[in-house]
Amino acid sequence: MNIKEIKELLELMAEHNVAEIEIEKDNAKIKLRKLPNGKFVMDHAPSMPPVMTPLQSMMPAVPVTAMPAAPAPAVVEEGVTLVRSPMVGTFYAAPAPDQPPYVTVGQVVKEGDVICIIEAMKLMNEIKAEAGGTIAEILVQNGQTVEYDQPIVKIKKV
Repeated sequence: MNIKEIKELLELMAEHNVAEIEIEKDNAKIKLRKLPNGKFVMDHAPSMPPVMTPLQSMMPAVPVTAMPAAPAPAVVEEGVTLVRSPMVGTFYAAPAPDQPPYVTVGQVVKEGDVICIIEAMKLMNEIKAEAGGTIAEILVQNGQTVEYDQPIVKIKKV
């Protein structure tokens, strides 16, 4: 799917008040969801970069280059996985200011659970747990700027 087709789907979702849609086309599978704050989230196949953006700020179709794959989780100490930021951006612990955080210290998560959002160039990117376990420590504050490969969360295996 190209950007134009995704934009058209987002416009149709907004026009018909659809909260979620899943499409499979050209060996690619995407899932678009509208969050309570009005922003759209696109879950994607591993080859596409994650995108979450308000419909009103969608830009005209432009060529998109694939983002490099997120670095493999680093093992800090025995049984602890360090989740690192795959990009430079702003760390958000919750989907919206009036919503609860995705995770808290002591919470059990599964591999693939969303643990935070990193905003980069007005795009909201869901960051998912790279391993299952218990959130041992959140290393950055809500609204803080993070650098590429900066540690953001520690997950202790159960």
